Amino acid sequence: MNDPIQVFRTEASELFEQIESGLLDLLHDLSDRDQIDAVFRGLHTLKGSGAMFGFEGLASFTHHCETAFDQVRKGEVPATEALVSAILNAQDHMKALIESPGPHHDAQSERLLLTLNAALGGSSSASADGQIAIEGKAPSTKTGSTTWRLKIRLPKNAMANGTNPLGLLNELRGVGECEITADRTSFPDFLNLSPLDLHLAWDVTLTTERSRSEIEDVFMFVIDDMQLEIQELPMRSVPAGAVGDGSAPRPPQSVETVAAGKLTDTKSGSKAGDNVKVPAERLDELMDRVGELVIAQSRLSQLAASIGNGQLRDVSEDVDRLSGELRDTMMVLRMVPVGSLFSRFRRLVHDLSRETGKTIELQTDGESTEVDKTVIERLADPLVHLVRNAIDHGLEGPEERLRNGKSSTGIVSLSATQAGGEVVISIKDDGRGINRERVRAKGEAAGLVQPGAVMSDQELLQLIFKPGFSTAEKITNLSGRGVGMDVVRRTIDELRGTIDIRSEFGVGSEVNLRIPLTLAIIDGLLVRVGDSRYVIPLSAVEECLELSLEEDIRSRGRSFISLRDSLVPFLRLRDLFATGTEPELHQKCVIVSTGNERVGLVVDQIIGDHQTVIKSMSKLHSTADMFSGATILGDGGVALIMDVNQLVLRGQSKEALMRAAV
Repeated sequence: MNDPIQVFRTEASELFEQIESGLLDLLHDLSDRDQIDAVFRGLHTLKGSGAMFGFEGLASFTHHCETAFDQVRKGEVPATEALVSAILNAQDHMKALIESPGPHHDAQSERLLLTLNAALGGSSSASADGQIAIEGKAPSTKTGSTTWRLKIRLPKNAMANGTNPLGLLNELRGVGECEITADRTSFPDFLNLSPLDLHLAWDVTLTTERSRSEIEDVFMFVIDDMQLEIQELPMRSVPAGAVGDGSAPRPPQSVETVAAGKLTDTKSGSKAGDNVKVPAERLDELMDRVGELVIAQSRLSQLAASIGNGQLRDVSEDVDRLSGELRDTMMVLRMVPVGSLFSRFRRLVHDLSRETGKTIELQTDGESTEVDKTVIERLADPLVHLVRNAIDHGLEGPEERLRNGKSSTGIVSLSATQAGGEVVISIKDDGRGINRERVRAKGEAAGLVQPGAVMSDQELLQLIFKPGFSTAEKITNLSGRGVGMDVVRRTIDELRGTIDIRSEFGVGSEVNLRIPLTLAIIDGLLVRVGDSRYVIPLSAVEECLELSLEEDIRSRGRSFISLRDSLVPFLRLRDLFATGTEPELHQKCVIVSTGNERVGLVVDQIIGDHQTVIKSMSKLHSTADMFSGATILGDGGVALIMDVNQLVLRGQSKEALMRAAV
């Protein structure tokens, strides 16, 4: 983060999000003055920052977009959908200018500027300096040159707050010919000089064809906290480019104080920012250290219990409490509102609406729900596939929707809710729903389903996540190759999550993703099977039952347990893991669930709760699909973490085979 170019790219990414959000909000109300101003400010900042960090191509290109929105801001041209789309496309090009600056972008820049000018309603012509002149529009600058006198005084804490006075003065030089004189009347003596304070003011004589408002725009982001006076001078009283030549200027024709904000002193009134930017890598490193602390604390607790020393036990309990609080604080630091993920899809829906010709409205709910930042990053691609699939396969065209008695506008909803240690993200549409007959026919044709096989509704719908499966009749830019939904399933499995589908033909579909809140440290249930210990994620555990040796013998051959008038299949982990040990006299059955599916896991002993620091398994263990990771126990031993999803699938397969045999 010490690289200034990387800092600029990070800040530019945030600016792009603000600009895009403002543009998409503007589509709902093209006369929204606040959004117009917000987009203009974002473009203005991006242009200035790009020029400051040496991205001249970005600054030059962004200048045209800024000028276009400046005309909208001043009422010279109206905001239109075509203009918003042109700026959105231009924003994508700005990102490319940041990632790989160079002259190879010139042709695309020219094409986008032609589209921008067409959206403004004028024809375009390029001048010698590369500027695009818009014909048929009211000029944004005043005709003829005017000389202005500016008195500029920034607050003392301006530099401490990140304002660069030289950058503002250089931007003034770009407005016109100017003479700048420093005002040192407020400069303190050496003993009272603070290197953090700004003591200079400036007198500037500026000759330009630009208007007063365009001069004010230079100080747009600091104008509320500074003193700025602008005087228009007669041309004959002050020759262009000359100040202080001995001739007394005539009284000014007009004087305007743009802002006279109260200047604050850093020693008395300044306040540090409430937020501090920290690189994500440092958070990950800190999370690793917290994980190691949790492991060390577990060892300390076990040692204190074995020695029986009261003082050592007291220290162990204090360390346990402090490490738990540190862990909880660290988990909160890693949490990110899911709204940061949802906001990305506004642009996607806008572009797909134009591409497909469908009228689509995106609705979001639960944006404040927080999820681990790693989960947010991993969910981006699956959600893109699900949203594209809902729009292409789910939503009908406007004419078909009207024939079916629906509104011509299709609705895609994204929502997030927290349920215990999981977050449930739902993708819902009000389209045509899933045609189960077509899904089954495609499944049988692909060899995924045996003809005539009995399947539950959920099993049938889950076929759409199989590799290569697609019900599309033809391949389009959006779908048809049968790879997108497979990516969704694989990613959700890697996140130890589950997928539930509900669909009603002609009404719509809903896909629910159940994802753990965090992937770093989880609460687990430590169990023993044979001579080895394992961890079951506590969020998946429903209850624990005792399975006596007699019940175990009686249930052999059927492997079902009666649980409140329902039969639940169970797996004997001792047999599944081939421990080679004899069953305990009083075994335990841990009931785990994923969504609506449940299965029992028969273990020899339930040891108790365990703070589980998840360690990834190596590629050598990639075939061990029943385990999602490993953890280090307090005694230095290793316990494998069970993958509940895979175990439930094994239980379902076993149940299906037994029912087929009956």
